[in-house]
Amino acid sequence: MYISRLRLIIGTIAAAVGFSLLGAGTAFAVQTHMLNARDSLQSALNELQLAIPDKAGHRVDAISLVQQAIDQVNQGIQAGAQ
Repeated sequence: MYISRLRLIIGTIAAAVGFSLLGAGTAFAVQTHMLNARDSLQSALNELQLAIPDKAGHRVDAISLVQQAIDQVNQGIQAGAQ
C-alpha cells in the first residue's frame, strides 16, 4: 500500500494536534495547583494541631478557618473535575 508524502504529513499533524489537545485536557483536569494548595493547608492544620493549646482562642479559630479552606479547595477540585 502506497501512502503519499502529503497524506503522511497531514496524518502526522492531525495525530499531533489530537494528542496535544487530549494532553491539555488531562493536564487541566489534574489541577496540580489546587492539590498543592490542599497539601499545604493540610500541613498547616497539622502544625496548628501540634501547637501549644493556650493562644487566647486564636489557635482554635485558625484551625477552624484552615479546615474551612481545605473544604473550599476540595469543593473547587470537584467543580473543576466536571
